[in-house]
Amino acid sequence: MLGALALPVLSATTASAAPAANTATTARASCNSRPPLPYAVHTKAVTIRSKASTKSTAVGVLYRSHRFTVAKKSGNWLYIKDKTTGVKGWVSGTYVYRDVRMCLS
Repeated sequence: MLGALALPVLSATTASAAPAANTATTARASCNSRPPLPYAVHTKAVTIRSKASTKSTAVGVLYRSHRFTVAKKSGNWLYIKDKTTGVKGWVSGTYVYRDVRMCLS
């Protein structure tokens, strides 16, 4: 045998089922009631534009992993308000994603 696998020893404790169910319900409710997570850039950079069009004027750039909030949507375009830089404008939804919070029940 080349190596041994050590597994933790689990202790058996007695607990009533009611508190566990209540805890799961509370965790689910608190997870779902949280505000949505921010969007982030998932390409090297994305151009912020004055209008929801690739032909409009560029007003700024966001780089990979930068997080920002979205005020509204128009098709595949997102109107952003970047708190860090103060820039407002449109970015293509093709190059950004929204972080997702997974709520386990």
